Amino acid sequence: MAIICRPMRPRDVADCVVIVAGHTALVDRYGDVLNSLRSVWLSLLGREAFRAYVYKDVQDSSSLIVGVGCSAIVSSDFLRKVKTPPFFWIGPELTRRVRDGNSPLLSDKQVREANSKGGVNLVIWEGATHVDYVDRTDLLNSFLGTFIELHRGFLLNEVVGNGFTRGALAAVMRAGYLFVSKTDGSYTDTVDGSIHDVIGQPHIVGLTRELAPGRAGTWASSLFVYQAPRFGFTASEQRLLLTALLGGTDNDLADERGISLSAVKKAWQSIYERVSVCDPELAPSPHMSEAGAFERGKMKKQRLIAYLHDHPEELRPASE
Repeated sequence: MAIICRPMRPRDVADCVVIVAGHTALVDRYGDVLNSLRSVWLSLLGREAFRAYVYKDVQDSSSLIVGVGCSAIVSSDFLRKVKTPPFFWIGPELTRRVRDGNSPLLSDKQVREANSKGGVNLVIWEGATHVDYVDRTDLLNSFLGTFIELHRGFLLNEVVGNGFTRGALAAVMRAGYLFVSKTDGSYTDTVDGSIHDVIGQPHIVGLTRELAPGRAGTWASSLFVYQAPRFGFTASEQRLLLTALLGGTDNDLADERGISLSAVKKAWQSIYERVSVCDPELAPSPHMSEAGAFERGKMKKQRLIAYLHDHPEELRPASE
């Protein structure tokens, strides 16, 4: 199986909800609010505070969506409630609050401001796999790896989540996250009871900026490595670059954004011009190479994508 990850599109949402509804445990957690999940996710697509991605098996001729992952940037007040015992399931609570007009997700402006100064709080909304792929280790590894790639570069204060399966919880702990104590809400590396008991009840795992240095070398700690962006990409440019970073072609970019290929090429040119102002060597203007041929756009794109892989802060919302 070869897994690819790309942003969730409106036409994906119904299939993603079906994946969630395919798990008895998730159905029990969501209850009646599961009927609102599709409309809630649709209403949030495109928001800076909502990141939703689908995982597909490219070797499956039916192009089946085999997994869905969503996260949200939330208010400090909601984060405090999440970490205050008794715990609750984060996904269903977020769905209920958004449906009822009491959303704890930050506005686009609030996300940009918080990510430029002060920092943001990230919660894992949902991570679910198709019932036929639950035991696929390669899919689980893709979930863990792409979560890091999609959230590195934020000025993160804290990240928390719950609702993990036994295998996912073990992998998350190996990645460097800590448990939140059911007694006082503090972080600990000690499990309250058996793993079976933990996954059957609301539980919280996560990490903070202050604790990350003590987990140095782990995947989780890498989420808190931060430096200020240089280029100031627009939100539209960032969405295009995020898709390209995940391996999306120009055709994928046009399909996702609902624009023509020529518009995608114009967007790339605008991006190159913006980068060249700050770093002419990273995105040089067309010139004759030593061999006497013009530098190919493909090489320029590859160089920029490689840079962005190491500097994800360029793709995160920030105040102008």
